[in-house]
Amino acid sequence: MPDAPASAASTTDLHRVVDAVWRMESAKLIAALTRVTGDVGLAEELAQDALVAALERWPETGVPAKPGAWLMATAKHRAIDTFRRAERLQQKTALLGRELAEAEEPDWAAALDEVVEDDLLRLVFISCHPVLSREARVALTLRLLGGLTTDEIARAFLVPEKTLAQRIVRAKRTLTAARVPFEVPAGPEFTARLGSVLEVIYLVFNEGYSATSGEDWVRPALCQEALRLGRILAELTPGESEVHGLVALMEIQASRLRARVSPSGEPVLLADQDRGRWDRVLIGRGLAALDRAEKCGGALGPYALQAAIAACHARAGAVEDTDWGRIAALYEALAELSPSPVVELNRAVAVSRAYGPASGLELVDALRDVPALANYHLLPTVRGDLLEQLGRREEARAEFERAASLTRNERERAFLLDRAAACARALDA
Repeated sequence: MPDAPASAASTTDLHRVVDAVWRMESAKLIAALTRVTGDVGLAEELAQDALVAALERWPETGVPAKPGAWLMATAKHRAIDTFRRAERLQQKTALLGRELAEAEEPDWAAALDEVVEDDLLRLVFISCHPVLSREARVALTLRLLGGLTTDEIARAFLVPEKTLAQRIVRAKRTLTAARVPFEVPAGPEFTARLGSVLEVIYLVFNEGYSATSGEDWVRPALCQEALRLGRILAELTPGESEVHGLVALMEIQASRLRARVSPSGEPVLLADQDRGRWDRVLIGRGLAALDRAEKCGGALGPYALQAAIAACHARAGAVEDTDWGRIAALYEALAELSPSPVVELNRAVAVSRAYGPASGLELVDALRDVPALANYHLLPTVRGDLLEQLGRREEARAEFERAASLTRNERERAFLLDRAAACARALDA
């Protein structure tokens, strides 16, 4: 039975529920609609129409017992109407309309469970098709598979939101014009597109691991979705070191999810986490995946190197037992293989732990004028932390306040403002 109709006072809470359902169900919905319609752009439009209908209906009727099936059924009817109205698609209307009309809603719900893995994997690969630019592939897949907003994706890429929105629109139009088939590629094409797929999956994972906006510090469902896709890829490509490296990295990072948030929802930094709450099963899976990556032969790639870094933390019983020298060396290797200002920032943290905060601050200060980090809240966060360790609390306070002004995550903003306040109190003491 559906829940009781929502009152005016609970409308905001219900909208949050709808948003949560959308985060969980949108990828499945878009993937199934793409399989049926053959048009990823149209599929997203139909899914969005279903979301609007939910926002209109659920405040009156309550949230259905199976919200995903409700959204699919609504999108199905919108699809029928769309094809019937499209005169130029008359022949397709008859075929598709008959197929959809004959399917009862329980059958649609069952179909979602039966084909979701294949559909989602196809959706990843169609979004990573070489007809699109690399940036468009990643952005589109995050939008379709992760259910992220253009703003969240833009922050992940450190680019303006308008630029990202235009990129996504062009990507969908390009796929439609090119009539890209909704299928998993085979042979050499599979290998060529694998790197982009891995990048997409990890970015989806990261959005779950450290949410860029909203009230929650973590979104475990996104991490689970990325892990599931990574494990599927690992089964499909047992000889690919980087696939196992990515799975290892995500498994080990996911092991910390419970410890990253306090009982009241505040962020808990790595050094302050209760390592007894780390999931040893996930750590074991991650270390096994890293071992498989190393046994594939050849030099470790970027994901396997990051997994090796995560493994250093996982193997340490306490923060003081961490082999920071090895972590700093691994970050240096990663910076040579895959240079980026974010990698350099992470290397600075490792150097500060291994050789002192002054050494780390020197590296961080070299990044202050890098354009890509101009609005990246973790730069002033790291700088504030190092300044605080050096006893330069007034400067640290200013950095924490700047970081708080840049983050979109409410939990993180409160955490940073608390750190700024602590610096102010120490100055007054």
